[in-house]
Amino acid sequence: MAAVDDIETTPPHPKKTLIRRHSLVTRITHWLNVLCLSLLLMSGLQIFNAHPSLYWGQYGADADPSWLSISAVEEGDGARGVLRIGGLSITTTGILGVSRAGGDATERGFPSWATIPSYQDLATGRRWHFFFAWLFVINGFVYVLYGFAAGHFRRDLAPTAEEISPSHLKQEIADHARLRFPKGEKASHYNALQKLTYLIVIFILLPLMLATGLTMSPGMDAGFPFLLDIFGGRQSARGIHFICAWSIVLFVLVHVAMVILSGLWNNMRSMVTGRYAIESEGAKK
Repeated sequence: MAAVDDIETTPPHPKKTLIRRHSLVTRITHWLNVLCLSLLLMSGLQIFNAHPSLYWGQYGADADPSWLSISAVEEGDGARGVLRIGGLSITTTGILGVSRAGGDATERGFPSWATIPSYQDLATGRRWHFFFAWLFVINGFVYVLYGFAAGHFRRDLAPTAEEISPSHLKQEIADHARLRFPKGEKASHYNALQKLTYLIVIFILLPLMLATGLTMSPGMDAGFPFLLDIFGGRQSARGIHFICAWSIVLFVLVHVAMVILSGLWNNMRSMVTGRYAIESEGAKK
């Protein structure tokens, strides 16, 4: 009779189960956000190119000191692109300040491939920006209304006291750094870092983007002059708008990287069909 230790056993096979992860409203508003944010960024860069400098305070002109600027500096027979942030200057020829358009080096803030339209046209850029800004606001309003009415924020995004404890957050940061992603039932829920990040973007960054965008409008300032007082002037609002925009770009880049690393097909399927596959151990064979 064979010893117990000699008996061969087959390890359990992981079994995949499809669960419902994203509602139809969440999926539709998500993809509309992708469209709107992409075109808002590109048209916003077109608007920024009309005067590629940022200031703090009520006014901003060539004689006023800027805290950020993208410019071209004459150098020999050509020009050199320069990004200046405070007292730091970085050569950015070929991307910022000086880039190629149609084969020729051109002085412009952001390159033609990053703006809508590709050629310099402030009026057209503003029309694109305003159209997709209103579409984005309407889409966001639908998402927030649904989030409260359907309990999406309370059920899926509100972190528990345990989740926001320093020890738990430290462990999640370490797991993310090692690319260790949750498996099984835990994968069906957002982790604490996701919840906190989404809440910051939804309820802080995006509203701040909207408020500073409205503050830059002379028409809105005439009707709501307190906006200028809140943000310390139109130029300060423009600077905050710029910072928020690139903070959202950073969020999107990290978000896309995590989507790819944690399972591109599974994550894409969940945001297209609403179904997400989780692995669980099956019975031994």
